[in-house]
This record gives sequence, structure tokens and C-alpha cells, in this order.
Amino acid sequence: MDNTYLNINRWNSPAYQQTVLIVLAVIIMASVINYLLRKKNQYSMLAWASLKSWLIMAPIMFLIMGIKSPAPTIFLTLLGIYGAKVFFQIMGMFHRSTFVHICYAGIIGLGYSAYTDNLTLYNVMPMIVLGLSCLVPLVQKDYKNMIQYISLTLLAFIFLGWSFLHLGLILNFESGIYQVMYLIVLTEFCDNTNLALSGYFRGEKFIPEINSRRTISSTAIAIFLTLLLAYGMRHLLPDRSDKYWLASGLLAAFGGLVGDLVMSVVRKDAGVKTVGPFIIGRGDFLQRMDRLIFVAPIFYFVMLAL
Repeated sequence: MDNTYLNINRWNSPAYQQTVLIVLAVIIMASVINYLLRKKNQYSMLAWASLKSWLIMAPIMFLIMGIKSPAPTIFLTLLGIYGAKVFFQIMGMFHRSTFVHICYAGIIGLGYSAYTDNLTLYNVMPMIVLGLSCLVPLVQKDYKNMIQYISLTLLAFIFLGWSFLHLGLILNFESGIYQVMYLIVLTEFCDNTNLALSGYFRGEKFIPEINSRRTISSTAIAIFLTLLLAYGMRHLLPDRSDKYWLASGLLAAFGGLVGDLVMSVVRKDAGVKTVGPFIIGRGDFLQRMDRLIFVAPIFYFVMLAL
């Protein structure tokens, strides 16, 4: 880990200031377009609601991510914990505090591992969480529904902790902070564009049993536009060659779509659509995170390979 690079206040860097301005400009431009279209159909209204949230969250995110380490890692760890909280609420087991606290503790352990770049501890944490969860019924002498509780605890930890906090590992890359912002912008852009376009490009739905909003046409166009944005923002990557931005754009588009669909399956199985609003936007907090649970780890390993 390059401590010299991490332990600086990035707000003093002209490159970081320029990046923030570019990203905010993209969000504002998308917001203006969606604002003009918001009354055309329900999908544009939903996309506009999501963008309103990011008009508030983006400046906060950039403010925190621009502070020297470990502030960005702490921020991502807290996001993981809050996402796990929403997951437990959706699954109706938030009252099982022992399992919840084990998951939270495991996510904190991941945050520490990411900050210290201790990959061995990072990859051992799932076994630690599983082991502690298996001890709960023995200690509490309660065996009812324990298999389900243990399974859901591990699932929450893997999705909202181990997978999501690969963003913390990406922070350890040279210019890692820019790559994290790059992924977040691309995944959000692809989802909101897909949602807004689905009202105009009707036709066969993309897996209607799970998500009835997105069509095949709107998904294809959103992926294409996401690749264009990936090319336009390729200066955030360590290398501007085609293999970097093309791999990143495809990962953000397809990985984000899979993450969204997987969490839609979880919600449908639980019979719960949302748990509280996300600031002033649509859905809940987990709907802002779910697209990164597959994108973050795959991007991490792809960047290592490249």
C-alpha cells in the first residue's frame, strides 16, 4: 500500500478538483434532462427521484472521499454496515441482534483489513463470521430457525461487506480514489438511463418476472451510453488504453444489472419492496448499493489482471 499517496488531502489536488467538477457536471446534466422528461412517464419520474438523491449525496461523498486516509475507508465501512441493516430489516431478522452485531463486527474487520491492505485477513473474515454465527444457537440454547438466521447473516456479510468493501481495496491502488468514483458514476448512470429510457423504448421486458420496468431495448441502449461515458471519463483510470475503459464500462453495466436483479429476487422472496426512503429519492439505501456488490470485486480482480 502506498501510504504516501493515501495520506494526503486530495482536495489540495487540482486533479481531484477537476474530477469532482466533471462528475458533478454529468450528474447535473442528467438531472436537467430527466427533470424535463419527468412528467412524460412514470419511469422518467423514478429516474428523476433517484437523481435528486445524488444531487445531495454526491457532494457529501466527494467531500469525505477527498479527505486523507482512513476517512474514505471508514466512510465505505459505514455504508456497508448501514446496507446490512437495511438487508436485515427486509428479511425480518433485525430483532436477532446477536447475528446483526456479528455481521457489523465482521464488516468493521473488513474495513480494517482494507485499510491495512491485509488480504489474508480480508479473505478469512467470511469464515470468522460463519464460525461465530454457528456458535450463537449453542450459546443461546435456541435452535428454532437458526439455519435461516446463519445463512442470512452470511449472505448479508458477503454482499454488503466482503463484496462491497472491495471498493476499500481498490482505494489502495494508485489513483484508487478516482477508480472508485468512476465505478459509482458508471453504475448509477447505467441504471438511471435504463429506467428513463424504458418508457420510450417499449417491447419485450428484460426478465419481467423479476423486474418489470426495464426492456431489452432500453437496457441495450443504456449499456451503449454507459460505454460512451466510460470512454469520456477514462482519464480516471490508471491507463487510458481501450482495454481499461472498455472492461470497466462493461463491468459497471452488466455487473450492476446483475446486482440489481439479485437483490430484486431477495426483496420479492421476502415480500418487502423498500425499507424507508433514501433521502428524497426512490427506493431505499440498499437500492443505491446493490449494483456495486458484483461490480466491486470483479473490477478489483480485473484491474489486478490488467
